[in-house]
Amino acid sequence: MNTFDSKYDMYPAGDVGVIEGEMNIPGRGPSSGDNMEFNTLDEPIKETFMRDLRAVGNKFYHVLIPREKTSLLKEWDLWGPLLLCTLMATILQGSAERADNSNDGGPEFAEVFVIVWIGAAVVTINSKLLGGNISFFQSVCVLGYCLFPVALALIICRIILFSTQNTFLFFLRLVISMIGFIWATFAATKFLGDSQPEGKKALAVYPICLFYFILSWLVVSHSNV
Repeated sequence: MNTFDSKYDMYPAGDVGVIEGEMNIPGRGPSSGDNMEFNTLDEPIKETFMRDLRAVGNKFYHVLIPREKTSLLKEWDLWGPLLLCTLMATILQGSAERADNSNDGGPEFAEVFVIVWIGAAVVTINSKLLGGNISFFQSVCVLGYCLFPVALALIICRIILFSTQNTFLFFLRLVISMIGFIWATFAATKFLGDSQPEGKKALAVYPICLFYFILSWLVVSHSNV
């Protein structure tokens, strides 16, 4: 009886010792001071939205200035690619009325979605078959975010279309589209290049170039305001 009581005398009344602990995610350490972390289920919706929005904006920044190669691979998401795809599909979709009277009705909204998502999936599958060491969704995330320069080129070309078109403006739109194509291809290969085994990088880069070239051609061939 005395032995049993002595075990509980180790923790005085009101002191639960190490049993109290901390409700932390394993591996993140104790929550104290400025480093306190909590479950996102308890986070206000506004803070969650702003945090995700900042993360998307940060990924766009890394696409424009592709210095750090793992910035899009650490915490992948598909919010940015979805926003860019929706924006491009909305701008590129043809007008039904004009499609009846001209040869440039433009692609339909769903057709742009198919080109972007199926194209990204095919490029990713090709990368995996060549021995790429990143996941399927990481590759789709990178390819989607690297659409940002092409989307910027589309917006600029859309503004140019409000002017009376001539040969000079056509070549101006062509140059802007090609800059977007080169920029997007460079950023994608910057992030995905190291994931491919030596000797097979060229086979992985070619589908990426073709993917962005097709989208850039849609940009320069779009002539409806």
